Amino acid sequence: MYHMIHTDVKCYLTIWIRVCYCRRMATPKRSVLTGNINLRGVSRDTLYRLKMAAAAEQRTVKALVLELIEGKIEELERKGLLPKVK
Repeated sequence: MYHMIHTDVKCYLTIWIRVCYCRRMATPKRSVLTGNINLRGVSRDTLYRLKMAAAAEQRTVKALVLELIEGKIEELERKGLLPKVK
């Protein structure tokens, strides 16, 4: 099938494939220090209010949620319910 493609298209495909390959090779591996959280069962109302709260503070939802999580963890550490991380 490749031999039936017009020469200009072949050149473009070859360049595109090389660019994609180079991008994959150049991307750094994810850091071990980060992770992902998926929240399920969040009501639409809560999600809407979360987005509105982030917009009111001109921040991303991610930044707002991380601040809330870190604040709660620090509170539990102060109360002695969680060990403090150095």
